[in-house]
Amino acid sequence: MQRFGEKLRFLRINSQLSQQELALVLGLTARGYISEIEAGKKKPTAELVLKVARFFNVTTDELLKDEIEVRQYEYPPH
Repeated sequence: MQRFGEKLRFLRINSQLSQQELALVLGLTARGYISEIEAGKKKPTAELVLKVARFFNVTTDELLKDEIEVRQYEYPPH
């Protein structure tokens, strides 16, 4: 789970989304939480992990297990 923020950043940038855009898609009011997670300052809630997995069409294992690399299967709609 140490690499969750790194993986989130990869998925977000690969989808050409800003932190603000991703925050809105995930139902957050501000980008600050996304920024802190990507920087490793905060850990995501289980609810956020599920939302991220669904949005980017990846598994929760890919997001949470450090030994598994994350990849996008298809681009999410913008």
